Amino acid sequence: MGTAFSREEIEKELKNILVNDFEIDESEILPDADLFEDLEFDSIDAVDLAVRLQEFTKRKISPDNFKQIKTVKDVVDAVEELLK
Repeated sequence: MGTAFSREEIEKELKNILVNDFEIDESEILPDADLFEDLEFDSIDAVDLAVRLQEFTKRKISPDNFKQIKTVKDVVDAVEELLK
């Protein structure tokens, strides 16, 4: 019953969130970029990102699922899986 998004739409929305909400340079947002090491996220940023993704997907993101996320690609994979 949820809204279906293509992988490209998920990637585009994630980039928008990272650029606009976290002020990350778009050139740094690569699939293998580590959220914590490369993009300098901290635990509060991770929670904020989870909240923004919940708003985007209209689905609850399990904290346990989010703990496994390390890279930009992991975020896209997790959102894609959540929407199945």
